[in-house]
Amino acid sequence: MDRWQAMRIFVKVAETESFAETARHMNMSAPAVTRTVAALEDLIGARLFVRTTRSVKMTEAGSRYLGDCRRILADIAEAEAIAGGSYATPTGTLAITASTLFGQMYVLPIVIGYLKAYPGMRARTLFIDRPINMIEDSVDVAVRIGHLPDSGFTAVKVGAVRHVICGAPDYFEQHGVPASPADLRDHRIAAPTSAWASPEWRFAGDQKVTITPALQCNTNEAAINAARQGWGLTRVLHYQIGPSLAAGDLQIVLGDYEEPPLPIHLLYPEGRSAPAKVRAFIDMAVPILRENRMLN
Repeated sequence: MDRWQAMRIFVKVAETESFAETARHMNMSAPAVTRTVAALEDLIGARLFVRTTRSVKMTEAGSRYLGDCRRILADIAEAEAIAGGSYATPTGTLAITASTLFGQMYVLPIVIGYLKAYPGMRARTLFIDRPINMIEDSVDVAVRIGHLPDSGFTAVKVGAVRHVICGAPDYFEQHGVPASPADLRDHRIAAPTSAWASPEWRFAGDQKVTITPALQCNTNEAAINAARQGWGLTRVLHYQIGPSLAAGDLQIVLGDYEEPPLPIHLLYPEGRSAPAKVRAFIDMAVPILRENRMLN
């Protein structure tokens, strides 16, 4: 049995929680994946997974073994990459994901600067308003807004953002400024319907207001445009309206009731063993994002 390959297969099964999915990723048959894991279990003398007809879950021994396997495989990959030179010079294609507006406003300019600095590199962006699996989608770096679950990935904090209520000055002149979250029920609301949207808006002090939007928008840009045109109010992350705030087209209300800011992280899987293309991007992106006043 090829121990190194068996470890790779085991790690992929642990990540996908599926023998069939692992087989597709590794261009193997499902029975071959099953036999490899079974042989590894026989060699170790412990069960690594609990298998049912619907799921594959790691045992306690499997969870411990997973960390060791990732470390060993990372050491092997680092040794090979150093020997081959890919840890010295960025090469290949860098894949980056972020939410749509954040990606367009703040990540894309960094990517363009990165490609200018490393003309031999290529880049692929995935700007989308829903969570993705970095491993399954072959993504090197992700921008995550919000509190992170424990993933084992390396996370570098680069800023923070706030949920804010905003509207146009003309709207407030005609309809007044809400003095408390409860007053929002008396105002016209344009609400985005993204993957993270909720009809329950939360505020400091555990206050909650269930809103009934008169206008539902499938993009944040549309909800912001409705507010900018003086139609009503909307609730977005404050970085999304930075240019409109600077121009005076929108203003923030109920600032005293805002929840604590949400952290922004750059997330990548390999940690210290990350290839040069990832490390170079992280080194460029971190100071740029940290110095941006709209992200602090």
